[in-house]
Amino acid sequence: MSSWLGGLGSGLGQSLGQVGGSLASLTGQISNFTKDMLMEGAEEVEELPNSRRKEIEAIHAILRSENERLKKLCSDLEEKHEASELQIKHQSTSYRNELQQKEVEISHLKARQIALQDQLLKLQSAAQSVNSGAGSVPTTTASSSFNYGISHHAAAFHDDDMDFGDVISSQQEINRLSNEISRLESEVAHWRHIAQISKAQGSSSSDQSEICKLQNIIKELKQNRSQEIDDHQHEMSVLQNAHQQKLAEITRRHREELSEYEERIEELENLLQQGGSGIAVTDYPKIHEMQRTIQVLQTEKVESAKKIEELEKQIKDISKKLSSSENDREVLRKEQERLNVENRQISKECESLKLECSKLQPYAMKQSDAVKEEESILPQSTSLEEEVFRLQQALSDAESEITRLSHLNQDNLTEDNLELKMRVQVLEKENSLLIQEKEELHLSLLKLNNEYEEIKSTTVRDMDLDSKLHDLRLNLEAKEQELNQSIIEKEVLIAELEELDKQNQEATKHMILIKDQLSKQQNEGDSIINKLKIDLNDEKKRVHQLEDDKMNITTELDVQKEKLIQSELVLNDLNLTKQELEDKIEDLVDQLNKSQNNNLNIQKENFELKEHIKQKEEELSRVRCEITQPLNQDSNSNLKDDLLKEREADIRNLKQNLSEVEQLNENLKKASFDLKMENEKLVLACKDLRLQLEESIAGNNQISLEKNTILERLKTEKGQLEAELCRAEKRLLEEANKYEQTIEELSNARNLSASTLQLEHERLIKLSQEKDLEIAELKKNIEQIGIDHTETKNILSSSLEERKQLTQLINEKEVFIERLKERSSELQDELDKYTEALRKNEILKQTIEEKDRHLGSMKEENNHLKEELERLREQQSRAAPVAEPKTLDCITELESEISQLNIIKDNLEEEIKQHRKIIEDQNQSKMQLLQSLQERKKEMDEFKYQHEQMNVTHTQLVLEKDEEIKTLQKTIEEIKTQLHEQRQGIQTENSDIFQETKVQSLNIENGSEKHDLSKAETDRLVKGIKERELEIKLLNEKNISLTKQIDQLSKDEVGKLTQIIQQKDLEIQALHAKISSVSYNQDIVYLQQQLQAFAMEREQVLAVLNEKTRENSHLKTEYHKMMDIVAAKEAALLKLQDENKKMSTKFEGAGQEMFRETVQNLSRIIREKDIEIDALSQKCQTLLTVLQTSSPNDAVGGVNSNQFEELLQERDKLKQQVKKMEEWKQQVMTTVQNMQHESAQLQEELHQLQAQVLVDSDNNSKLQVDYTGLIQSYEQNETKLKIFGHELAQVQHSIGQLCNTKDLLLGKLDIISPQFSSGSLLASQSAESLKAAKSETLSEAPQQEIEELRKLLQEKDTAIRTLQENNHRLSNSIAATSELEKKEHEQTDSEIKQLKEKQDVLQKSLKEKDLLIKAKSDQLLSINENFKNKVNENELLRQAVTNLKERTLSLEMDICKLKEENEKIVEKTREKETEYQALQETNMKFSMMLQEKEFECHSMKEKALAFEHLLKEKEGETGELNQLLNTVKSMQEKTVTFQQERDQVMFALKQKQMENTALQNEVQHLRDKELRLNQELERLRNHLLETEDSYTREALAAEDREANLRKKVTALEEKLVSSSSAMENASHQANLQVESLQEQLNVVSKQRDETALQLSMSREQVKQYALSLSNLQMVLEHFQQEEKAMYSAELEKHKQLGAEWKKKAENLEGKLISVQERLDEANAALDSASRLTEQLDLKEEQIEQLKKQNELRQEMLDDVQKKLMNLVNSTEGKVDKILMRNLFIGHFHTPKNQRHEVLRLMGSILGIKREDMEQLLNEDQGGVTRWMTGWLGGGSKSVPNTPLRPNQQSMFNSSFSELFVKFLETESHPSIPPPKLSVHDMKPLDSPRRRKIDINIPESFKDTTEPRSGRRTDVSPFLAPRSAAVPLMNPAGLGPGGPGHLLLKPISDVLPTFTPLPVSPDNSAGVVLKDLLNQ
Repeated sequence: MSSWLGGLGSGLGQSLGQVGGSLASLTGQISNFTKDMLMEGAEEVEELPNSRRKEIEAIHAILRSENERLKKLCSDLEEKHEASELQIKHQSTSYRNELQQKEVEISHLKARQIALQDQLLKLQSAAQSVNSGAGSVPTTTASSSFNYGISHHAAAFHDDDMDFGDVISSQQEINRLSNEISRLESEVAHWRHIAQISKAQGSSSSDQSEICKLQNIIKELKQNRSQEIDDHQHEMSVLQNAHQQKLAEITRRHREELSEYEERIEELENLLQQGGSGIAVTDYPKIHEMQRTIQVLQTEKVESAKKIEELEKQIKDISKKLSSSENDREVLRKEQERLNVENRQISKECESLKLECSKLQPYAMKQSDAVKEEESILPQSTSLEEEVFRLQQALSDAESEITRLSHLNQDNLTEDNLELKMRVQVLEKENSLLIQEKEELHLSLLKLNNEYEEIKSTTVRDMDLDSKLHDLRLNLEAKEQELNQSIIEKEVLIAELEELDKQNQEATKHMILIKDQLSKQQNEGDSIINKLKIDLNDEKKRVHQLEDDKMNITTELDVQKEKLIQSELVLNDLNLTKQELEDKIEDLVDQLNKSQNNNLNIQKENFELKEHIKQKEEELSRVRCEITQPLNQDSNSNLKDDLLKEREADIRNLKQNLSEVEQLNENLKKASFDLKMENEKLVLACKDLRLQLEESIAGNNQISLEKNTILERLKTEKGQLEAELCRAEKRLLEEANKYEQTIEELSNARNLSASTLQLEHERLIKLSQEKDLEIAELKKNIEQIGIDHTETKNILSSSLEERKQLTQLINEKEVFIERLKERSSELQDELDKYTEALRKNEILKQTIEEKDRHLGSMKEENNHLKEELERLREQQSRAAPVAEPKTLDCITELESEISQLNIIKDNLEEEIKQHRKIIEDQNQSKMQLLQSLQERKKEMDEFKYQHEQMNVTHTQLVLEKDEEIKTLQKTIEEIKTQLHEQRQGIQTENSDIFQETKVQSLNIENGSEKHDLSKAETDRLVKGIKERELEIKLLNEKNISLTKQIDQLSKDEVGKLTQIIQQKDLEIQALHAKISSVSYNQDIVYLQQQLQAFAMEREQVLAVLNEKTRENSHLKTEYHKMMDIVAAKEAALLKLQDENKKMSTKFEGAGQEMFRETVQNLSRIIREKDIEIDALSQKCQTLLTVLQTSSPNDAVGGVNSNQFEELLQERDKLKQQVKKMEEWKQQVMTTVQNMQHESAQLQEELHQLQAQVLVDSDNNSKLQVDYTGLIQSYEQNETKLKIFGHELAQVQHSIGQLCNTKDLLLGKLDIISPQFSSGSLLASQSAESLKAAKSETLSEAPQQEIEELRKLLQEKDTAIRTLQENNHRLSNSIAATSELEKKEHEQTDSEIKQLKEKQDVLQKSLKEKDLLIKAKSDQLLSINENFKNKVNENELLRQAVTNLKERTLSLEMDICKLKEENEKIVEKTREKETEYQALQETNMKFSMMLQEKEFECHSMKEKALAFEHLLKEKEGETGELNQLLNTVKSMQEKTVTFQQERDQVMFALKQKQMENTALQNEVQHLRDKELRLNQELERLRNHLLETEDSYTREALAAEDREANLRKKVTALEEKLVSSSSAMENASHQANLQVESLQEQLNVVSKQRDETALQLSMSREQVKQYALSLSNLQMVLEHFQQEEKAMYSAELEKHKQLGAEWKKKAENLEGKLISVQERLDEANAALDSASRLTEQLDLKEEQIEQLKKQNELRQEMLDDVQKKLMNLVNSTEGKVDKILMRNLFIGHFHTPKNQRHEVLRLMGSILGIKREDMEQLLNEDQGGVTRWMTGWLGGGSKSVPNTPLRPNQQSMFNSSFSELFVKFLETESHPSIPPPKLSVHDMKPLDSPRRRKIDINIPESFKDTTEPRSGRRTDVSPFLAPRSAAVPLMNPAGLGPGGPGHLLLKPISDVLPTFTPLPVSPDNSAGVVLKDLLNQ
């Protein structure tokens, strides 16, 4: 036995050494004696590893949640880091100063602490010197607590690196040190009081007033400590609030800065889009095209320079000819008469030339103005062309001057010379003005200036020649006089005249040639001018096209840039989320592996435990078989009983361990299941992310391909344009050649005569003027046509873009529908998975319940559990430092991201600067065009004002949200502080558990048991909270993934729309290029082909629309099915609610029935025991009467040995029955406990189901409310859209009027070309305030100490009900948190449904808009029919969805708008008809002009005929007439060709006018469609913004909920810390009180021993004997009678018991009167009682030693209990030496004839068989008189052992009855003493036996009774387990003050309430003895 116990103790000591690694300081201080005690009794410590394990598991769960919280905090800190870095630098200095101050305070506190510890040690040493037993334990606690404090300080003070973290840690350190100081001060005060009390005890006996003082001091210290804790908590909360406020301000500023930056970026983008309007920095191909055009123009400039050089060469030739003409003039001086005639003709020609100059000058001015305007419009492309124009003008002026000078060469008139001088001066002025104005063209103009100077020099020479001619005329007059005088010289002059005639003819021929050349040059100049004008127009068109292309390409580039930025952001977000998910997956995999390993270990341990259980059950069966054998063996049977009791205790402990292990298994299984679910969800999220990445990559590839196709198309269009330009140039060259030919023919005809030349010249001048007018008009018409063409082009492009957008939207909506279908299927799969998981959980619950029924396992499990605890500690130690590097990594990542963002910001700023420069350049170049756009800007300003109002509202909403976030953050911080304190409290609890168990006294087990119960409940609550937090996290992740998917869908939709828009833009550009080309017939054919293609596309789109309508109908049916499923689920929920209510009522009724049944069982058992007691009392009375009758006064009478043997056998049988009854009772108790467990679990499940049902109903109601709110908001938005539509129609009307006025102005000015401005809408996101769902605050179950045990069973029931209600509240609150997340899921689902519905609406609207775009004005009737069909469809949809009611109204409004648009189109057609009539009138005018010209041609022909006749008459030269006739015929042919060309031009003009009217109609139609589509786009944008806002709100709400939950968790943890600290304080104070009261008990016991009278002792003993006999008889009777009776109520049982006890008290009082007669016998009994007191003193000394050992080692109280049981059993079974001595002496005192009976008795006591005794006693015989007293003197260990003298034989009967009653009492009760009652109930005058037994109650009994007291309140002492059975009477005597019976003892404050048995308080043992003696 001892070896076995020693081995067990050593194993447990090793395990405890492994578990309590932190207790090394304490184990060093334990003495050798305590170590021996540890080795001897280690069974009681078996429960410590389990509790330790529970606590470590709780810590592990807390650390897990802490790790998750730290992960969340890392993400939050990453957001807050940017803002906090700015202010942390400023705050760090102040924080460091505070740190220094706090460190100084810490040093002071440490010094103070050291001084207080020194004082404490001194006081402890003093107290130990006075009272060695009381002071040893607190020293260990103090030292251990101090060591722990130092270690904790060292661990906690050097962790954090951040500045404010250091401040917080220092504040916590200060709080901890102040708490320690207060604790030490309280301990110092305590030791002072102990020293004073010990001194007072040494001097004189202490009073109860000192105890009261100590209690008051303890209360004051408690109050002080609580006040200090509250103060420190208040300071901490103030600091944390300040820190939170700073953080909130930082975050608010950061958000404001971000919003400002975003607004600034949006403004800059708007400016770029407005001002840039088409200029992109990166548009390199367009720049290359512009450079090529510049090169072409430069080549043209070079060609023009070559032409100028050729003209210069011609001028040189002319100058040479002029020199020859000067020589001719010398000859002409001689010819006066002919020269005069020719001068007249030349004067006429000069007049005609004057008219030409006057006509050419305004035309030249017009050309110069046009050139200036073209320069202002096109500075880059037209500068070279202007140079060419100026050179050509200069050439024309020079040619005119040359012609004039050539005529002047023949003039001799002074007037002509003067006029020529004036003209030359005017021309010089004009040339000087041109030179001054155009300094840019220095090189070309310098050449021209040189030419002009040469011509001027020639004119000066001509002027000199004229003067010379004047002089020659005078000379000629003189010579004429001389001719008159000299007739002789006539013949010579006639010969000279003939020669002069020949020369004159040659000169005239030469002049005619010069004129022809000049006319050719003029015609060439005109043709060049026309070419250049055509080139100008073409280049203008090209420039417009290029600008339009630039606009389109810049818009496309902007869109693509935005797409790239968005895609980059999405990729970054995806990468970040992927990394986070991978980290989470790795963590979860690690946790899964750990949990799997733990599960494997636990399964192995369970298997081993089952094997051990089997072995132990076999051992138990063997032991029971041994027990059933007769108890004739003395020592061996006692040892077996001891072993049985020890094993039963072991089995109980192992059962508890098994239950705890199974709970751990359940928890680990749940954790592993949760981890698996999280793993699966994360894998799904990873797959989604990968798919999204692939989609984004595919989208980028598509965008790049589309860009390449666009560039290729642009290149091909450029090539086509260049080819067309080349063709146009070739045609112009051909026409120029034709004109040159005609000019040559005209010049040949001019040779006929001067008069015909003059007339033809005048006619040509008129024709040129008319042609100039026609050219001007044609220019105007061409410009108008170009303007209209650009307008139509823009409208077509916008309409096609919108059509592409709509088609893209349709495609994207199809993709979105497919994704929604996939999502719904995924959600259904998840639902199936969850249902399967629930089934698995139910199966696991069933298996767990089956496992609960199995027995516990052996001690080896403790070693495994200890190893697991060490692993858990290692995990905790590993998990703690992981958070800091993570935060550092997060900080570094944030810094890198900040640097990258700064770089991006710089790049953006540089781009903005470049854009600003480009915008400024464009604004300078286009100020004139911006004037026409002011009206549109006003409209844009109005829209901007509306957007600004929206932004103001959004900012207000954002501020409100920020305030809500601040409040929530404050609450979060408070909860965090509470959590932090709670964790510290939990850690201190875990480290101090082993120490506290040493310091605690007998009351601590009760409190610790309750504390364990409260811990179990709090653990459950914490686990529920963690599960809810996990659910919240999962729901948040789902919400985030849904928002990302929606964002990606919207981005994909935008990308597809832009792709379609780009394709349509390319098609439009191709169409425009084809329209602008010259080949009209090809264009017409191409347009017809396009019309056919469009018709095909329209049919395809109609087919697509039909398919979409089918899909919509299919989706509607699916929606109805889903609604039916939801309704079915709601009905099922209602049914479950009703069933739950019914089940709850049934379970409550069943629980009450269980309680009633247990109460009735107990009452029945008590009654049976009472019956047994009555039977035994009757037997005792009969025995007494037999003894009295058998013993005569003088003669020797005796009892037969056979009777004694029968009595002993009956006693053994009764013992066996009692044991069987106790076993049965224990089984009943276990079944009752199991039923209670099951009922509690079922009630918890019921409440959880009820909470879930309530939350579901609340969710349904809230969803309905939200649905109605969304419908109302949708209706309001539609009304707003209608209002905006009306306003837009008005604005369109005003824009149309302005466009008409603008067209008129443009027709007048021919200057301004249209420009389109792009306006950008500010997309401001609005964040509406969401309903922040606030879950109920988690209220912890009240865990107050139960201070009164005197309350009845009903009060306990109320306490249990309050605990259950609190548990229900907590479960409801937890369920509410989970159901809130379910609500959010349902909200998201409802929003998805709304999006589907809106998608249907959008698809329908898109179909309608596509039909409108494709349809022409003739198809309005079909459109109306389609609208009616759509209205019918909407009416059908109204029945299913209430949202679509308003949609039909919007469609009707659209129909009204279309009607108004039709009316406008009719009006515009009327206007176009009027314009057509005006054009017809102009055509008539042109025809009249042509007729006039034809008449003039006839007149010219007649004149030509007249000239022919004159020439025939004059000269008769046929050759010249033939030439003239040929020229006239060629001129006629040319006029015919000119007429044909004119007719063709007029026909082309008419065609152009028709096309213009058609195009204008189409343009107007497309404008109307554009407005409608813009309205639709705005509505869609608003809808998308609303959806995005809703998702952002949900994300914010989720964050708020997380914050609230964190706050609640921190609050719960703080409450746990406070409760644990309160428990620690209470336990410490209770220990102190127990020690002081024990010391007082020692003093009082001494006083009682001195003052107690022997009479009172004898009376108390007699009363106890009588009561024990009556109790035994009553219990036996109850067992026999009421086995088959019904259970009665507990109150009736109490009443009956009270009445019975009153009757018994009356009977016993009557008996006491008879007992007074036997006072002499009582005197002898008093002598024996005096001996008993001596033995009691010895026993008390032994008990005091045991008490000291218990105080030193309170963990080993179970071992002490077993030892006491062993002592009692050994004393029961062993033979008393005194008894044997008395029997031996009595054998010799008895007569010889009765000695053989004495020997038989001795043999029966010694276990010798009757046959052997009869063989030994064949000869001997003896009496019974003298030796009986000696035998009875040692009958029990508590019986007085005085040997009787011969003169005391008369007192024999009384002493024998007294001893026999004692014997029966000890044998009828189990050996274990009663449970300890509270210290307060002990009276100071109790007997020493009573007190010692109360003090030495074993711990195992409390362990067995207290768990039941925590769960049920109606357990009576009769139902205690066999190892802890409670006797109804104390084996020793009680003091006179208190009642003797245990049932009459007052109920203590700590133990569970037992049912008291009412007995009168004066039923003391002394009174019973007196009664017996009197009888």
